[in-house]
Amino acid sequence: MLRPKLPQAPALPSPFATPVQHSHAPVCSCQHPAAPAPARRVAPSIGLGAGAVAAVVTVGVVLTALLTAVAVSAVSVAIAAVVLRSLLRDHNRR
Repeated sequence: MLRPKLPQAPALPSPFATPVQHSHAPVCSCQHPAAPAPARRVAPSIGLGAGAVAAVVTVGVVLTALLTAVAVSAVSVAIAAVVLRSLLRDHNRR
């Protein structure tokens, strides 16, 4: 149906050295087909990226746990304050 047109990705330079081809005179006069170059797959580099993602996730989990602990403590202090206030109010009325 409707498909977006994606731009073509630019060709990345190969990290491998290109093999040097020497031009030798042919030994025989017959025509040999040139050997096809082996196709190399370009694998994404995930070495540094995975470590960085793991560190960010770990820091996020720790900060979330600390925020939860502070929120639970605040709720506990608020409940204790309401209970103490009601106890002191009842004590002053007697």
